[in-house]
Amino acid sequence: MNVFSRLIGRMCEFFRTHNFTCDVCGREVFENERICRACHAALPHNGGPVCPFCGRSVAEGGACLECKQKPLVVKKARSALLHAGEAAHLVLRFKRGDRYLFRTLAELLLPLAGEFSPDAVVGVPMTEKAERARGYNQSYLLAREYARLTALPYLEAAEKRRETQPQKSLGRAEREKNLEGCFRVTDRAAVRGKALLIVDDTMTTGSTASELASVLLRAGAVRCDLLTVTSVPQKILPRRD
Repeated sequence: MNVFSRLIGRMCEFFRTHNFTCDVCGREVFENERICRACHAALPHNGGPVCPFCGRSVAEGGACLECKQKPLVVKKARSALLHAGEAAHLVLRFKRGDRYLFRTLAELLLPLAGEFSPDAVVGVPMTEKAERARGYNQSYLLAREYARLTALPYLEAAEKRRETQPQKSLGRAEREKNLEGCFRVTDRAAVRGKALLIVDDTMTTGSTASELASVLLRAGAVRCDLLTVTSVPQKILPRRD
């Protein structure tokens, strides 16, 4: 990479960091907004009835069907947005190279900060190979920024020991089997006796957070909760007459 290319890269990062344009529509913004008011209002906020356990949007109040059958290991999960439209696009961009969006996504989590009382914040580990391929661990970036904004300690006390199959096409039971034994706590003293908040970009079935929470709890954590930017709504099963 030549000097000119590095200069352009630094200029782009400066403008993204100082947010002169909306991260959704690209229009000019003011007052150091990261998302303009119109785009923020149009995002699919998770403000309707939610499952009290997994926090996903449900058609009616009360626990969702999956949590009735098998609750998550985390005590409580919440998400700021539904995984749809521009919210899903923001998360996808974040995973595919728009690293700077960790600030925007962390700020979207702040309205839910009062739902939790953690001792520390943790992210979801990646293998070294996967992190090198992407260039960063998006969950760690997001969790660290949320911890900074809320003045909470941030911990990296676990690792992912092996690669797992892509989760996208797997159901909940298959995901759980795929993830079994993939995480290991590296600093038991750091988590012992702590209430921990796992912060991640999205929740589909909650299997990843449940597997991570399981090893943290076995290492001595007293509670694990989950906070994500988006969550996939409960699937509505077709009615049979």
